[in-house]
Amino acid sequence: MILALDPKTGAGLSLEDLKQRLGKDQVFSQYADVSGTVDRESLTLAWVTDTGVEGRCTLPRSKADQPSELVPLEKNWAEFMEYVSSLKGRRYLFRGQNEPWRLRTSFHRRGRADLGRFLSEDVPALYKHLSARTKHVFNLNNPDENGAFFNLIQHHGYPTPLLDWTYSPYVAAFFAYRRISNGNAASAEASAKVRIHVFDQESWKKDINQILFVVAPRLHVSIGEFLAIENERMIPQQAASTITNVDDVEPYIRSMEVNGKTYLSAIDLPVSDRRQVVRDLSYMGITAGSLFPGLDGACEELTERNFEI
Repeated sequence: MILALDPKTGAGLSLEDLKQRLGKDQVFSQYADVSGTVDRESLTLAWVTDTGVEGRCTLPRSKADQPSELVPLEKNWAEFMEYVSSLKGRRYLFRGQNEPWRLRTSFHRRGRADLGRFLSEDVPALYKHLSARTKHVFNLNNPDENGAFFNLIQHHGYPTPLLDWTYSPYVAAFFAYRRISNGNAASAEASAKVRIHVFDQESWKKDINQILFVVAPRLHVSIGEFLAIENERMIPQQAASTITNVDDVEPYIRSMEVNGKTYLSAIDLPVSDRRQVVRDLSYMGITAGSLFPGLDGACEELTERNFEI
């Protein structure tokens, strides 16, 4: 059976919907016979419909486990601060990573792919266990509360199809250097880098249809800002999220970069700058204690302050 998709929303359209939109005299295929072959590099499909329409496609294997193909800007910490000061505020999202890893959600990084199973099995189990531990009982039928629940489990370490971003390049820098010790930074090779991704979210939302669903009928990367229910971290982190059904995010975004547009870029900073970065961020009030309200954040900040790690 063939299901037509609305190009704007990604929602399925019935045969009657198509006739209303395109005219009752139009002829639409209702089913197709599909054949295919698969090898280590790709899946190839061919089809012929009941009206004689033929087609063929080749789907390449994901390269999400390979090194990033982004060509980054190489800057030191002082140059980075000067560069981001020239960017338009709130236009960009930033994401800090300890290494120049390819963009990939924690869900896909764990080798999972079935988002339908994630919704039908993972989410109900999480809801059952976490409802006893939160003051607020989330209504998962409410889109705002459902998004807030997803964001809450993401921020507390459960693998989801979300990627965390921030509107602050300095908060992103904190996360880029967070898991690196001063000792490792001091002995790091000159080639050792942390990465900060820069995503032009303003242009992306203007140019690309946003689909805030986990299971969607087409590939998408969509930007969401969820309610901070039971999640004190979101406000100080100036957090936003992307939700996606794409395993390999970077080439998908690049495939949308037509007519000279650039949505996604990267800046690599030396690991060896770590001590100066943490000191400057502390002067700005960006510390574990401020970004992670509670005992864990306070202890992490005091460990940073009182131990030469």
